[in-house]
Amino acid sequence: MPSFKIDLSTAVVFVATAPTPKLANAKTGERAMDRETGAPLSTVGLLVSDEGEGNLYQVTIPETGFSEGLAPGMPVKVVGLKARDWENEFNGQKRHGISFRAVAITSAA
Repeated sequence: MPSFKIDLSTAVVFVATAPTPKLANAKTGERAMDRETGAPLSTVGLLVSDEGEGNLYQVTIPETGFSEGLAPGMPVKVVGLKARDWENEFNGQKRHGISFRAVAITSAA
């Protein structure tokens, strides 16, 4: 599926929730890995404020794309943020949504 670049050039971005490991299988605890690099993946909550509107996004990022110390309230810069729509079927029910992925998240300070 195609992905779409998200322009954050006029936005202010803050960490809403610290990075947590992304799991491929919650039952076994198996960690999700980047298919291209093999790096473990994490999820971080970001509050993006732009043009008078604020939104919370759960963004997947490889562990190689952020440093220790990302904490709630910290202003950050996001590199390579993309959105991709997804759809799957689980127990006979169709689900769909938008997933967000970034290359890196760095402190804006």
